[in-house]
Amino acid sequence: MSTTETVEKHEFQAEVARLLNMMVRSVYSETEIFLRELISNASDACDRLRYDALTDPSLTEGDSAFRIAITADAAARTLTIADNGIGMNRDDLIANLGTIARSGTAAFMEKLSGDSKKDVSLIGQFGVGFYAAFMVADKVEVTSRKAGDAQAWKWTSDGQGSYTIEPAARDGRGTTIVLHVREDESEYLDVHRLRHIVTTYSDHIAFPIHLSEVKDGAVTEEESVNKGSALWTRPKAEVTDEQYTAFYRHAGHAFDAPALTLHYRAEGAIEYTALLFVPEERPLDLFDPARKPRVKLYVKRVFITDDTDDLIPGYLRFLRGVVDSEDLPLNVSREMLQNNPVVARMRKAVTGRVVSALEAKAKDDADGFDKIWSSFGPVIKEGIYEDGERRGALLKIARFRSTHGDGWTTLGDYLARMKEGQDAIYYVSAPDIDAARRSPHLEGFTSRGVEVLLLTDPVDDFWLSMVPEHEGKAFRSVTRGGADLSKLDGKDESAEKPADDARMVTLIAALKHALGDQVKDVRTTDRLTGSAVCLVADDGDMDLNLQRLLKQHNQLGFEAQRILEINPGHPLIAALAERADQPGALDALGDPALLLLDQARILEGELPADPAAFARRLADLMAKGLA
Repeated sequence: MSTTETVEKHEFQAEVARLLNMMVRSVYSETEIFLRELISNASDACDRLRYDALTDPSLTEGDSAFRIAITADAAARTLTIADNGIGMNRDDLIANLGTIARSGTAAFMEKLSGDSKKDVSLIGQFGVGFYAAFMVADKVEVTSRKAGDAQAWKWTSDGQGSYTIEPAARDGRGTTIVLHVREDESEYLDVHRLRHIVTTYSDHIAFPIHLSEVKDGAVTEEESVNKGSALWTRPKAEVTDEQYTAFYRHAGHAFDAPALTLHYRAEGAIEYTALLFVPEERPLDLFDPARKPRVKLYVKRVFITDDTDDLIPGYLRFLRGVVDSEDLPLNVSREMLQNNPVVARMRKAVTGRVVSALEAKAKDDADGFDKIWSSFGPVIKEGIYEDGERRGALLKIARFRSTHGDGWTTLGDYLARMKEGQDAIYYVSAPDIDAARRSPHLEGFTSRGVEVLLLTDPVDDFWLSMVPEHEGKAFRSVTRGGADLSKLDGKDESAEKPADDARMVTLIAALKHALGDQVKDVRTTDRLTGSAVCLVADDGDMDLNLQRLLKQHNQLGFEAQRILEINPGHPLIAALAERADQPGALDALGDPALLLLDQARILEGELPADPAAFARRLADLMAKGLA
């Protein structure tokens, strides 16, 4: 940073510089959204001051009527958006306009594809919609005075990598943004075009939006162009789908349309109004570890907070919209919301209505619900683990991939397709769907026509710990040692299994001797048809995928030994069994035993315990085979 007597020059944060470069060069066809974003920011500024003024009325003394003003000056080629909201001081300008402070910056930058149309659609939902101004302006000036401060500050940038900040003068609190409109964007200096944009995107804004223009050096009379009433307070019959979509995009800073809209008023023991949306696309912060919901809480149409952990459960954090309470006091603080009995009752009621709406969607529009599940299923499944009260309902709507086909299936569908004699719901956990389908543990099940659920979300291993069975059928991992397939062949489960032949017994003994404590046991299996070996967990041990997951996050203080299972029908195992019956077998089978174990590890998506030793043994074996 270099500083003169009054003007400070700053470089943009690297992420902002890249974003601005994208904005300046944007060829996005709907550049008009810049105005929606600036109006939305102005509305948020008024909301925040209205809340702060509840405890400090002096902040709005003499100017309590909030408003947003838009002024077009075609001769000067400027478009001005002004509000009398909370305003910003010097530090706020640097924090809000010079950096991307919101969590998830890395995820946002990773989403940028280089395709302007796709990339611009990300900026609003990430909360950096201000920078959309550079799609139509070659210079932007922001003059702001924070409520309660005497000093105003001016932020200026041409979007080319730096900005300046200097002291300024402004009558009253709030923010004034002046866009110096580029020659090829003159449409945004036409009041008729501006009026259309405001009524299309911002008609629901609760504060009056005034539009005027400068003619012959004089400002024309201001015209109010929006209805200025909170959309959620209107009866459902009076709200169009287009108005719902516009409000969703405002509330969620989004560019998609809602996949599901829930608008209702609750009356009785508690009174509140809810207007909630399920997005079509995943918000960028969906998997942020903070798991912050983004629904806004209002009290009697006064904005309170958008930090609504106590109102919306973490597994519904993809919701966007508002909840407006009639019962909470207007002076409620964000801290007072914690453990508030009214908020607790609202949380229970809102959660129940949302889950019921998802159930209805799943029943009435299966294809539409499948799309919702594709985006938010991994998050909704967190509720199976956390929300015991609604666990049954969530299990009912849950969708899964399985070996039955490529589409989604439900647990109800799975149960209807179970084979005679099958007493468990079988599943395999893996890092992704391809790894799940490649698992050697599936072989014995697919050869018998037994369906297996393919679970690929990290949360799966956790909710399964809370749900041992469903409709009387136990959940059973195919990677556990107790998966007995003989009963699925129509055989008597109580009948004795045929004993391994003498050579196979000798081979098992040799493998145990060579592997020592690297495995818990070595035994034959009927779960394999094409693979020679696999690793399984003992019945009382942790599932293989859960063990890997915890190990990756350094949350596992020990690692349970696995069981090595061998396929007696595989040519390699048969050849090794024949060799085991010959003199010197213990020495001869040392390296093959370690190679089998490493092969089993590789099939599980893991590295050999000693990659260098594995490579050496494999090279030696290949050399002998080619000799």
